[in-house]
Amino acid sequence: MAQGETQPVVSVIVVNYRGAADTVTCLRALAEHDYPNLEVICVDNASGGEDVAEIKAAVPGVKLVESPVNSGFAGGCNLGAKHATGTVLAFLNNDARPAPGWVGTAVAELRAQPTVAAVASKVLDWDGTGTDFVDAGLTWFGMGYKRHAGSPLADVPAAEHEIAKDVLFATGSAMFVRAGVFAELGGFDERFFMFYEDVDLGWRLNLRGWRVRYVPESLTYHKHHATMSTVDAPDSGRETFLLERNALASLYKNLSDETLARALPAALALAVRRATARGDLDATQLDLAQGVGPAETGPVEVPRTTLAGVLAIDQFVELLPSLAESRAAEQAARVRTDADLLPLLRKALEPAYPLPRYLAAHDILVETFGIDALFGQRRKVLVITGDAITERMAGPAIRAWNMSATLSAEHDVHLVTVNPLADPPPAPFRVSAATRRDLETPIAWADIIVLQGHVLELAPSLKKQYAHKIVVADLYDPMHLELLEQGKGVPDDKRALDLIGVTKVLDAQLERGDFFLCASERQRHFWLGHLAAMGRLSPRLYDADPTTQSLLSIVPFGLSPNAPVRTGPGLRSTLDGIGETDHVVLWAGGVYSWFDPLTLVRAIERLRQRRGDVRLVFLGMKHPNPEVTEMDIGARTMLLSDTLGLTGKHVFFNQHWVPYEERQNWLLDANCGVTTHYEHVETTFAFRTRVLDYLWAGLPIVTTDGDSFADLVREERLGVVVPAEDVDALADALEKALYDEEFAAGCVERMAAVAQRYTWPEALKPLVEFCRNPRPAADRLPGSDDLVVTAPARGKEMLRRDVDLIREYLADGGPKELVRRVGGRVVKVAKQRLGRG
Repeated sequence: MAQGETQPVVSVIVVNYRGAADTVTCLRALAEHDYPNLEVICVDNASGGEDVAEIKAAVPGVKLVESPVNSGFAGGCNLGAKHATGTVLAFLNNDARPAPGWVGTAVAELRAQPTVAAVASKVLDWDGTGTDFVDAGLTWFGMGYKRHAGSPLADVPAAEHEIAKDVLFATGSAMFVRAGVFAELGGFDERFFMFYEDVDLGWRLNLRGWRVRYVPESLTYHKHHATMSTVDAPDSGRETFLLERNALASLYKNLSDETLARALPAALALAVRRATARGDLDATQLDLAQGVGPAETGPVEVPRTTLAGVLAIDQFVELLPSLAESRAAEQAARVRTDADLLPLLRKALEPAYPLPRYLAAHDILVETFGIDALFGQRRKVLVITGDAITERMAGPAIRAWNMSATLSAEHDVHLVTVNPLADPPPAPFRVSAATRRDLETPIAWADIIVLQGHVLELAPSLKKQYAHKIVVADLYDPMHLELLEQGKGVPDDKRALDLIGVTKVLDAQLERGDFFLCASERQRHFWLGHLAAMGRLSPRLYDADPTTQSLLSIVPFGLSPNAPVRTGPGLRSTLDGIGETDHVVLWAGGVYSWFDPLTLVRAIERLRQRRGDVRLVFLGMKHPNPEVTEMDIGARTMLLSDTLGLTGKHVFFNQHWVPYEERQNWLLDANCGVTTHYEHVETTFAFRTRVLDYLWAGLPIVTTDGDSFADLVREERLGVVVPAEDVDALADALEKALYDEEFAAGCVERMAAVAQRYTWPEALKPLVEFCRNPRPAADRLPGSDDLVVTAPARGKEMLRRDVDLIREYLADGGPKELVRRVGGRVVKVAKQRLGRG
C-alpha cells in the first residue's frame, strides 16, 4: 500500500451463537489487526444466557447487533451487512483468527481486479499445519466441498495452495465481498440457514459474470466446526439434513434448464441411495422377490443419518415454490453457461462418499442420465445484421456470415437479418429474417448477441429487459464518417439531423456493449477516443485491463483460407470487348460517394494512349441491399466514361452484383486491383475490404494514399501507392502494375504471406476467444460500486478549504469576484435546504 493512499472501509461481520469465548478471542484479534479502516460488527443470533454481556464486557468497542431470533449463519451475516458502512464486507467465523495482512491483501486484490466480486481467504487449522480451505469444488449433484480439506498442508501440492486462482466460491468462514454486489444479489440465501450458503453465493456471482478469487496471502486459522460442536452432536443427523437439502436447493436455483432437466432427477435418486447407504439400511426388506414370509407390520428402525436424507428431500419439496421464484431471477440474470463454470467445479463427477452401494448407484445414474455430457452444452450465439443475406452479399452481410460460420464450430449460432431481402445460400448454422417484433425470441434464446449497424435501435429490450445479456458491437464501419460524404446532396438541415441520428446509434452501442470489434489499428485509436469522450473508458474499465484489448479488439475483414479456384465464367467471358491478352484493372466492389472513380477513369484515358490493351472493369454498380441509397457518383463515373469514349472499349461497368461465391472467377481474370478515394476523414479510418480480395487472388494493388491499407501496401511492397486525385501518378502506377512483369511477380510472391494474416480464422481470433469465455464489461457488472469514496470535509478541514477558496477568488477578481462567488454559494445552499424541507 502506497504511503498516504486511502483504503476502503472494510466491515468485518462475526456471527455468535452460544460461543462467547471463541467470539471474544476472534474480536480481540480483529481489534489488533493491521488494517487501518476496519469496522467490526458482531451479530448475536439470540444466544440467550450471558453471551451478549460477556462480549460487551470483553470487547466494549465492537458494534454489537442483537438478533431477536436465531436466523442461522446466513441470516446473521445478512443482518450484520445491513448494519455495515464499509464498501467491502468480510465474513469471519467466530472460531477463526486472522493472520497479519488478512484484510489488506484481499482489499488489494479487489482494487486491482474490478471484475473480482469476492476474495476467498486461505484457511488453515488452528495450528497452521492442516488444510481447511485452499480450493473449491462442486459435484454434479450440488454438493460444494473444500478440496484438500483435512489434509496436512505438507501433503498438498504447493501449486494448489500457494498460487492465486479463480474459484467457484469462497468459504463463509473467511471471505470478502464487495458490499454493492452482496446487496445486488440479496446477500446469502437465508433459507439455507447454514451450510452451502457460501457455495450458492459464489455460484450466483459467477453466473452473473463476476469472479471469485482465491488469494493465499489473505490467511486465517480456523477451529473447524467449533461452533457446531457446541450446539449439536455428530450423530443427530441435523447437519446431514442441512447439507442434503441445501445441495438440492442450490442445484435447483443455479443450473440451466437443459442441465437441470437431467441432473435433478438423478440427484434426487442419488440422495435416497446416499441416505440408505449411509445408514446401512437394507433396501430390499420390503421386496417380495426376496421371499414371502409372515407379514410384518411393526416399525422399522431407521438410523438418523438415513432419515436426514429422506427428510431433506421432503423439505426441499416444501421450499420449491419460493425456490422457483429465486430460480427465475437467477436464470434471467445469468450471463455464463454451465459449461463456462465447468473448470471451476474441478471434478464434477466426484462421487464424494466412499460407500460401496452408493458408488454403484452413482455410476448407474451418471451413465443412465448422461451426466458426463451435461456440462458440455454449446453456447448460444446470435449474430444480427441489417444487410441483405442472399447469394449477392455486400460487406456487412459477408462479415456477419463468416462470423457465424467460424463461431458455429464451437457454438450454436443463429444468424438473423432484419433486412427484408433474405434468401440465404446453404449454411452449417441457422439463418433467418426477422422484423423488429420477431427479434425478441432469438434475443431471449441467446447467451451472446453480436450486432452491426443500426440493429441495437431495433432491439430496445437489450437496453431494458435483457440489459444483462452480453453484447458484442461490431464497429468496423464508422457510419457517421461515411455519412459526412454520402449526405452532401441532402438539404443542410436534414444532413445535420441524419448525422446526429447516426452518431446517437453509435453512442448507444458504445454505451451498451461488453466487447467491441474494429477493423484496424487506426480505427482502434479512433474508437478509444470515442469511448473516452463518452466517459466509458472509466477507471474501473482501465483497472480491469489497462491495455483495453479485452474491451476493444482489432478484427479486420477477412478472406477465405483456401486459394481461389475457378468455378465458372469470369469477366473475360461475360463482358464483350475484353480479350484473353488484354491487361485488366479490376475495381472489385461498389461505387460510393467517398471513392474517387473519376480520377481513375481519367487515368485510363491517359494510359490507353500508350497501352491500347488496357481495360478497367467495375465489378458491381448496383448494391444488392435495396435499402442502400443510390449515389450519384456511379452515374457521374459512367457519364465521364461515355464522354471520353471509353465505355465498352476500355472501361466496362457490370450493372449487377457478382455473387459472393463467384467473385473469384472475376478476380482470376484480372491483372491488378485498384481502389481510389479522396483525401478526407472517412479515408483515414476506412477499411477497404476489396483490397483483401486482391490479396486473396494475388493481384498487385494500386491504391490512393491515406488509409490503413495504403500503409500495408507500402510497407509490404504489394503494389503502388499514389497521391489522391493525381491522374498522371495513377496512370503510371497502373502501367507499372500491369506491364512490369518482374515488379508484378514480386508483389504476388509477397502477398501469399500477408494474405494468411487476413484469413477469416485469423481475423476472427479475438471474437472466437471472447466467445469462449464471455463476460460483461467490468463497468457493467451488477453492483459494481466504488470501493473508496471521498469523505465530506468537516470542522477544521472545511474551514481551511473555505479560506483557500477566499484567497483564490480575491486573486482572480478581487472583492467583486468574492461577493459574486459567495452569493452564488448562499443561493445554492438555500435551494438545497428548501428542497429538503
